[in-house]
Amino acid sequence: RYHSFSSASRLQPRPSGVTIDESFLTEDKSTQNRKLLQKRRTLVTKLRKNLAEEYLHYLSERDACKILIADLNELRYQREDMSLAQSPGIWGEDPVKLTLALKMTRQDLTRTQMELNNMKANFGDVVPRRDFEMQEKTNKDLQEQLDTLRASYEEVRKEHEILMQLHMSTLKERDQFFSELQEIQRTSTPRPDWTKCKDVVAGGPERWQMLAEGKNSDQLVDVLLEEIGSGLLREKDFFPGLGYGEAIPAFLRFDGLVENKKPSKKDVVNLLKDAWKERLAEEQKETFPDFFFNFLEHRFGPSDAMAWAYTIFENIKIFHSNEVMSQFYAVLMGKRSENVYVTQKETVAQLLKEMTNADSQNEGLLTMEQFNTVLKSTFPLKTEEQIQELMEAGGWHPSSSNADLLNYRSLFMEDEEGQSEPFVQKLW
Repeated sequence: RYHSFSSASRLQPRPSGVTIDESFLTEDKSTQNRKLLQKRRTLVTKLRKNLAEEYLHYLSERDACKILIADLNELRYQREDMSLAQSPGIWGEDPVKLTLALKMTRQDLTRTQMELNNMKANFGDVVPRRDFEMQEKTNKDLQEQLDTLRASYEEVRKEHEILMQLHMSTLKERDQFFSELQEIQRTSTPRPDWTKCKDVVAGGPERWQMLAEGKNSDQLVDVLLEEIGSGLLREKDFFPGLGYGEAIPAFLRFDGLVENKKPSKKDVVNLLKDAWKERLAEEQKETFPDFFFNFLEHRFGPSDAMAWAYTIFENIKIFHSNEVMSQFYAVLMGKRSENVYVTQKETVAQLLKEMTNADSQNEGLLTMEQFNTVLKSTFPLKTEEQIQELMEAGGWHPSSSNADLLNYRSLFMEDEEGQSEPFVQKLW
């Protein structure tokens, strides 16, 4: 129609004074195309609907055909059954009854077949119960093993973390010690050769070996200073008085020269022991420096008391390695309370008493087991490590048995210079 209109417009001349709008023609063309497309869609929809109806009709016809075929088969079966019923062997049976039985049997067979197919469809992938229980038991065992392995892994992981922390701390300590070692190597002086002192000390190598046995460098310095100081003391005949200043102890306040009495080391130790005995026997205790000077006045008289005071003071100031002298000097100068010395003596006396009570035969011997028991009962607050250290100082060693005997009285003996045994030193 559009083409015919266009041809007519081209063939026929346009009247003069008439104008045709080209946009109107284009819009009319688009409208016609849309209508044509709509009609096509409607036609396609109608054809699809007709096709669906035809397909349903086809299905219905197919099902009807199958039913007819089934009916024909049924009729054939009935005819065969009728022919069988008319055979000589089954004349006595009712044909209707046989037909009904056959029909019911076929229905049962069909139902059974359907149930079988349903069972195959539903339970084709189902395993037997016995296999399921075996797999379940295996799974349970594996789960228990997995839990055990997880617990073991967690424990090992924690131990690994602890070891890593210890490793890191050890590395830090190693680096710190290495730095300290480098600093010591940079700043320290060479270790002295103490064997050079044996030819200088009075008494020769034998005495120096006895003095140096079991001592470190710091203690050897003290020993050497004591030897030098004792030599200087023996050379001095007089000590200069220190005056009457307030900083001077009361028992040393004197002007002028004071005689050096030059006692032996043993004499000084015995004198100090006597002073301690008299101090412990006092009821009305005065200050320790005043007591010391009064003791010297009572022992040597007022005229020699000052000389002995200076002499003893100079000796106990030099001999730091001697226990009796160092303790007396510390108490005399107020660096330590005299109760410390008193408590130490009481502790040692109490321990000796307990050991004597445990020695029922009074032979001076105790077994290692009795020794351990007495230490624990006397010192209940000490740890097991401290008790072990005391036993080792008393002579016990790992190879000792509980039945080994110990001479406990020898642990409390002192030499002529007042030095105690290692056991008493460890106890202090």
